[in-house]
Amino acid sequence: MKSWANDSVFYHIYPLGLCGAPKENDFSLPVNYRLDKLYDWVDHLKDLGINAMYLGPVFESNSHGYDTKDYYQVDRRLGDNQSLAKLIAYLQDNGIRVILDGVFNHVGREFWAFKDVLEKQQDSKYCNWFAGLDFNYQSPYGDPFTYEAWEGHYNLVKLNLKNKDVKEYLFNAVKEWIDQFNIDGLRLDAADCLDKNFIVELGELCRGIRSDFWILGEVIHGDYRKWAGAAMMDSITNYECYKGLYSSHNDKNYFEIAYSLKRQFGEEGIYKHLPLYNFVDNHDVNRISTTLDNPAYLYPLHILLFTMPGVPSIYYGSEWGIEGKKIDGNDDPLRPELKISKLAETSLHRDLVNVIKSLADIRKNFESLRYGSYSEIFVDHQQFAFLREYEDEKLLVVVNSSDKALDLNLDIDLVGEYKLKDLLNGGEEFLIDNNKAKIKNISPYWGRIMKLEKQ
Repeated sequence: MKSWANDSVFYHIYPLGLCGAPKENDFSLPVNYRLDKLYDWVDHLKDLGINAMYLGPVFESNSHGYDTKDYYQVDRRLGDNQSLAKLIAYLQDNGIRVILDGVFNHVGREFWAFKDVLEKQQDSKYCNWFAGLDFNYQSPYGDPFTYEAWEGHYNLVKLNLKNKDVKEYLFNAVKEWIDQFNIDGLRLDAADCLDKNFIVELGELCRGIRSDFWILGEVIHGDYRKWAGAAMMDSITNYECYKGLYSSHNDKNYFEIAYSLKRQFGEEGIYKHLPLYNFVDNHDVNRISTTLDNPAYLYPLHILLFTMPGVPSIYYGSEWGIEGKKIDGNDDPLRPELKISKLAETSLHRDLVNVIKSLADIRKNFESLRYGSYSEIFVDHQQFAFLREYEDEKLLVVVNSSDKALDLNLDIDLVGEYKLKDLLNGGEEFLIDNNKAKIKNISPYWGRIMKLEKQ
């Protein structure tokens, strides 16, 4: 089933970082309207070809945003509910849909119901709101009880999503978000940790309010089909291809990404009807410019990102190739404060922005890149070609990650006579003779996106 997300190019913003918020929240301070800095980015996003934004987290939290204190109030370090509603309306008026982070697996230790348990202990009526609460042991914080935490991080207290009062509280918050902010969807944090019935009920609630509401799930490992489908989530973060995209370049081994794309989207592909959320970096992993051994790989890599099946996403600032690496598990270098005026002046990879503009424009204008089937045509260590088809439209994509220009002769099984017109390189044309496409002079660290036209 098609949705607006199929036609989208996402831009992922971690607002506490981009807007320069303090690392820790001082709840005694007044509201600071840092989110207003995002207005300066809108013209750039439109020019880049962005028409959807994943913005999050934005609700009141202790520190990094995923340790929620209050689901009903925007984080005072960013603004208030009125300023967020105004910003989202402005983005939507400029053709940019917005999805927010839904952090429902866990809360921070400042969450009001957990504080009630800390105060009243076994007498608290909220004891059953939290998973694994056990008064026979102490927590690492010295509490007279322990509890289930997300991946052993005891500042993140796992909610009991089977509790009907917890679900009612969270669902009412989501209703408020849809009503106040008119959001277009949610990205569910740690989606593979969520109770499946909770996901189904959440989906029913949201789609009952807005039939086109889109739900993306963060899933790192496993079979994405367990979490996506008619009654579940609409899309899943494609971590398999995230890894394949960078390591296929670093290892000079396009066989890796080719294997994943065939497994996922080929004729027998297990996700061929699931528009996965594709990315090359985000707020949890090193910046792609840091990850790649050679910055020249940024160009064939982004050609693949925008032409492979699924929904492409750009993480804020990475369109300029900025660097960022975790240090001793600290994510702060991945989530910097950025000023768009300085980026445009000082970036080492300013030409990457123009490449992404071109790729987004090609994707916007060709349905085969948004809805089409996928079939592998050729793969070698540093050259890779595949065909995208939708109805009568056919596009052939070729990338070359080597440091030399080269020619390729590709076998393409077609009925009728065709020529190839390169959409990425000024309309250069090539002939297909006896089902053999002769592609000449594929530039180093580059590629071709070619439309097949009947002669």
